[in-house]
Amino acid sequence: MKKIFLLIAVVLGFVATKVNAQQKSPVRFGVKAGVNLAEWQGETVNSAQDLIDLTDGSVSRKMREGFHVGGYVTIPVAPGFEIEPGLQYSQKGTRLIGKIPIEEVEFLNANLTLTNKAEYIDMPILAKVYVGEGFHIFGGPQVSYLVSNKIQAEAGALGFKALNREWDMKSGFREVDFGVTGGLGYRFASGFNISAGYDYGLNTIDSNGSFETYNRVVKASVGFSF
Repeated sequence: MKKIFLLIAVVLGFVATKVNAQQKSPVRFGVKAGVNLAEWQGETVNSAQDLIDLTDGSVSRKMREGFHVGGYVTIPVAPGFEIEPGLQYSQKGTRLIGKIPIEEVEFLNANLTLTNKAEYIDMPILAKVYVGEGFHIFGGPQVSYLVSNKIQAEAGALGFKALNREWDMKSGFREVDFGVTGGLGYRFASGFNISAGYDYGLNTIDSNGSFETYNRVVKASVGFSF
């Protein structure tokens, strides 16, 4: 699968070069990076929320912080309209934090954190529409390949960690995730650009579809087009 993504990147570069040679508007290559706030939504999350309600807030659900980084090719199609395929590494997952709900030991601040650390290679194909000088909206399909999936368990009290263990959990998780992505952005005349977007997974994250649980990611990015 990694070889397939590499081949796709090479083909995109070849196509961009051909298109650039045939039209006046230049094809631009770019790089981007930014922060992710990832979570799960669906059946599993609903069960977790039930647990949170039963424990009266002793268990809480948090978004997993991460990052993304990659490159893209911007292909002008018409005035104010572009197609932008890309390839990027992106961290996704979710997090649960539990505290011991006993008043006598509350001063210990004992807690347990479980984090799903999913690492994906994303290939979005975006349509970008400019609605002002540099300001644009974008959206399109996205294919994601699961490179690594781990569960990290951390437990501690009084600021000290008594447990910090991590193990692989790729088995049983879907390797290829289809979704859609969209957002808003602004490109400056210098080529520097900023954007904010949202990834909406369409496939269940487990390979058997036993749990209706999906990836959701909020992204903020900075980039540069050459």
